[in-house]
Amino acid sequence: MVDSKSKIDIRKLTLEQLRSQLASLGEQAFRAKQIHEWLWKKSCTDFDHMSNLSKPLRDLLKQTFVINAARVRQAQYSADRTIKSSFVLYDGNIVEGVLIPAPDRMTACVSSQVGCSLTCKFCATGYMDRKRNLNADEIYDQVVLIGKQAQEHYGQPLTNIVYMGMGEPLLNYANVLASVQRITAADGLNMAAKRITVSTAGIAKMIKKLGDDQVRFNLALSLHAANDQKRNEIMPINEQNSLGALAEALKYYYAKTKNPVTYEYIVFNGFNDDPADARELAAFCKHLPCKVNIIEYNPIAFADFENAPEDKIDRFAALLRQKGIVTNIRRSRGKDIDAACGQLAIKETASPAV
Repeated sequence: MVDSKSKIDIRKLTLEQLRSQLASLGEQAFRAKQIHEWLWKKSCTDFDHMSNLSKPLRDLLKQTFVINAARVRQAQYSADRTIKSSFVLYDGNIVEGVLIPAPDRMTACVSSQVGCSLTCKFCATGYMDRKRNLNADEIYDQVVLIGKQAQEHYGQPLTNIVYMGMGEPLLNYANVLASVQRITAADGLNMAAKRITVSTAGIAKMIKKLGDDQVRFNLALSLHAANDQKRNEIMPINEQNSLGALAEALKYYYAKTKNPVTYEYIVFNGFNDDPADARELAAFCKHLPCKVNIIEYNPIAFADFENAPEDKIDRFAALLRQKGIVTNIRRSRGKDIDAACGQLAIKETASPAV
């Protein structure tokens, strides 16, 4: 019996590496493409289900390789049809993801880290320790599993993916980009890159790297304040990534990609919600083509922030629109199951790996 820890994680191999591994086992090279298709196009997580492979080959694969698939541990259903899932990973760690149904789209919100190393004061995940980065296949698995929920419950496929769950995607750069590659590849899930949005709290050097890599997906910046003093107070990352540094990085990114940027802005009652704040935000928006999504705040147990009243949010948005800024107000979904923006936090203990 081969110990599973000594087996090769097959989804970490490129197609060429898989060919080499199979050759070393005395198998024909063309089998690699068949296996690769099972893994990434058909999202197969069990060698026994690879029906066009012989049983001896499937047995050999089971002896040599492992598929470290994520699985749904628990699903919660909101009155507004949102579904939040906790996913258990191969090592017992847990992350959360959300299916957000709407009349014109089905959106999967996925996590990129177990916990988060940033300490944004308004976000539940920010009060957790970061345990590790997710592998590319673990991000891919969330998309596949949430996609199955969309089909099973609503009879519709996923249309959009947002990297807005637990963790800071740009602090897991290589795995996030690798997951996007598998999701968008013709021999993967074949989703359009423009249907994917990666959200960052703002890491200037990594935003520039996105530009250098000429990514095709959308970029969103969690801004929430357009002056450094206020942003430092709620997002300590701003102390090393000031608004000036972020503006420079975003202009560089836009020059390389020609992709507009979305700014996410939570209007906190009595903190960043007056006309002066709107004027500062409008001024920051002049750096490059962009739009603003105003997001309703979802209270958490660890923080004392409150959502601004609806009429104040409407006035704030109107001021931005008067300045020529494309502005949308996003109402929260899944609040009754702690699935809304900023509410993801694991309340259950991770189980030992099995």
